[in-house]
Amino acid sequence: MRLFRHAAPLSALLLAAALTLTGAGAATAAPAATGYVALGDSYASGLGAGSYDSASGDCKRSNRAYGPLWAAANSPSSFHFTACSGARTGDVLNSQLGPLSSSTGLVSISVGGNDAGFADVMTTCVLSSQSTCLSRVQQARDYMNATLPGKLDQVYAAIRAKAPAARVVVLGYPRLYQLKGTCIAGLSEAERSALNAASDNLNEVTAKRAADHGFSFGDVRPTFAGHEICSGDSWIHSVTLPINDSYHPTAAGQSGGYLPVLRSLA
Repeated sequence: MRLFRHAAPLSALLLAAALTLTGAGAATAAPAATGYVALGDSYASGLGAGSYDSASGDCKRSNRAYGPLWAAANSPSSFHFTACSGARTGDVLNSQLGPLSSSTGLVSISVGGNDAGFADVMTTCVLSSQSTCLSRVQQARDYMNATLPGKLDQVYAAIRAKAPAARVVVLGYPRLYQLKGTCIAGLSEAERSALNAASDNLNEVTAKRAADHGFSFGDVRPTFAGHEICSGDSWIHSVTLPINDSYHPTAAGQSGGYLPVLRSLA
């Protein structure tokens, strides 16, 4: 009789163990992180691509930008598009990270160009002498190498803290010009070469910081190759109206230059 009194508790323990290894464990598992958040500056918001969301105001968020294009093709469980034209790293930290959470499975971001003074560099080069342009480009590169890494670190650390399960894809910037191309006016070859070198510098700095945080870096220079300004088939606006679209990707640049890179890493 004593044997049978001990048998029931033993059976219950075995059943509990089996449930823990099968159904019970599955029932308490955390939900998969499948939401997508697209962060960043004008290259991420889609400035230059047209078809802007009127509710986004000066942020100029376009449904032709690479973030919405990826979301439309992949149907994430949720999609938040907080990228904003003109955004610097501080703007991302202060106003774009709200949707990030433990359920965020993918984050994309393009940021850093505005911190380095992209708009002022281009204005200086278009309106001033070659020597003034080259000096301003070097000033921007000095900033990229000395100051920008720390600012990127702050953004990347905040993203990881708020979205611990997310895959983070950091997208870079294309070279603006095809050298010895079809352009017969405008900036000199020396100025175009300096601007391309600055883009390379920005990509190198960004890629290094992304890697140090365990993030993927998406280099868009290969996909834009042959589609720079002066190529004859540019995916980047030169000086244009509206003026803010100047030196930003067209809709073709978003879909053909940025989207395939994000798709390969997401």
